[in-house]
Amino acid sequence: MVDAQVLTVAQMRAAEQALIEQGSSIDALMSIAGEGAGQWVWRAAAGRPVTVLCGPGNNGGDGYVIAEFLRQRGLPVQIVSPIEPKTDTAKNARAQYSGEVLDSGSEANGDILVDCLFGSGLTRPLSAELAVMLLDLAERHAYRIAIDVPSGIESDSGEPLNERLPDYDLALALGAWKFAHWRLPARSMMGEKRLVPIGIEPVEGAAHLIARPEIQQPGADAHKYRRGLCAIIGGEMPGATLLASEAAMRAGAGYVKLMAATHPTSHIPAGLVVSHGALDSELAEDRIDAILVGPGLGRTDVAVSRLQSALHTGKPCLIDADALVLLKPDMLGRHGQLLATPHDGELDAMCRHFGILAGSRQARAQALAIRSGITIVAKGPDTIIAAPDGRLALAPPATSWLSVAGTGDILAGMAVSRMATGKAPFEAACEAVWLHGTAASLCGAAFTADDLAGMTSHAMAMAVRK
Repeated sequence: MVDAQVLTVAQMRAAEQALIEQGSSIDALMSIAGEGAGQWVWRAAAGRPVTVLCGPGNNGGDGYVIAEFLRQRGLPVQIVSPIEPKTDTAKNARAQYSGEVLDSGSEANGDILVDCLFGSGLTRPLSAELAVMLLDLAERHAYRIAIDVPSGIESDSGEPLNERLPDYDLALALGAWKFAHWRLPARSMMGEKRLVPIGIEPVEGAAHLIARPEIQQPGADAHKYRRGLCAIIGGEMPGATLLASEAAMRAGAGYVKLMAATHPTSHIPAGLVVSHGALDSELAEDRIDAILVGPGLGRTDVAVSRLQSALHTGKPCLIDADALVLLKPDMLGRHGQLLATPHDGELDAMCRHFGILAGSRQARAQALAIRSGITIVAKGPDTIIAAPDGRLALAPPATSWLSVAGTGDILAGMAVSRMATGKAPFEAACEAVWLHGTAASLCGAAFTADDLAGMTSHAMAMAVRK
């Protein structure tokens, strides 16, 4: 979907240029963006006076359009403009504004602050004077709105360029989502987020925000094998594989089989098939559709052997937990259809093994996916999914109550189950991440990994196509 795409600064500029080449203009796009944002400001203000802080570029121009929109509707509005407009479009917008303009924030009084100082193109820190002015205005206004991205934030990384930047109650993304809207730490500085469309078309190669999947219910002639058989390889610590198995049983696969290395003594779901045979013989079963290896595996020579057995099948395989630390490039051969779900420490270990030196977490995940041929779910508070073909997906925020032991095993179980139903790794990962976050939201506060596994069916019900 167009409204789910997440664009870099360069992609956004190219998309705007494409609209201009089709007959629009910078002034027309600014008018659409400013009036669209003005509608949101109008609703948020609810009659209260507004201060619009305008910078010298086109983000400042958006501010003049917003202010004029509000002024014409009778809302008390004033502009603080510490720097004169420098672009032709911003100058035109300034000329069309008929209200009050202050050159200093010290005289500004209002309840709503609209930050149009700098937008997504900012790459250097705010000057000390501007940073102090912004913080002072933010502290003196009860409700704060950022237009496009907050001033002082680098759009592509979500990193603050200054210390002590203010928080915002609302961020209005102009034309398309930017990475800063969904990447930490910037995401935590913004409250609600709303998209203001300006007609941007789908951009080839753009990242996208994970949305609710449309999962089809089994056909009328379905049986357990047709719905998918997933094998979960056990290891030294059976608890993790039992958690993954419980989630897999509820995420769509028709048959989940735990190939145990030890004998679990308790908490074995009645519907879970547990075998203790020779692993290579068990994995020779033709009807296996996907394999999970890693949760509770351990890091011994036996664990390495069990990982290699999984990879040697050539079947779709999800690699998690201990297996990520044990994985080496020479184990992969020409294996395709691989998915890995590392947390940050495991991602760093994988990058060392595969010789990845990229800087940011996102860059490391993307480079690792391309070099290894593995779809990477870099899981955490701002989960990123990177495919070997360059596709990139960002997860919307999930509840921080997920920060409890075992929830990563649940995610792995969900994802391998989706792979067993026939989904390719990238699609399976996107569906599983959505299910994971949704199940967590349904659990409420202070839940356990067992609670999360049990809520998987309810999350699935929300995703099944009616």
